[in-house]
Amino acid sequence: MRHARDSDLDALEPLIVRLRALPGLTEKKRGVFYRESKAFLHFHEDPKGLFADMRNVAGDDFDRFDVTHENGREALFTAASQRLS
Repeated sequence: MRHARDSDLDALEPLIVRLRALPGLTEKKRGVFYRESKAFLHFHEDPKGLFADMRNVAGDDFDRFDVTHENGREALFTAASQRLS
């Protein structure tokens, strides 16, 4: 699994725009978001599709979301919104 390339992120741009609008996130590099000084969310690509890793509620690990399709993107955005509130 490799970090998402620009061409992968192009497919996720509508989601990335929504994530940029969430309070408390800073985008250090396209598609790589931090909360305060800790990595919070980033994207990967592998043969199975596109995935996002987002820091879990405990803050000690990451949860993986399949964002290949719209329903997974919505689930990621909902979870991100909840974790930032």
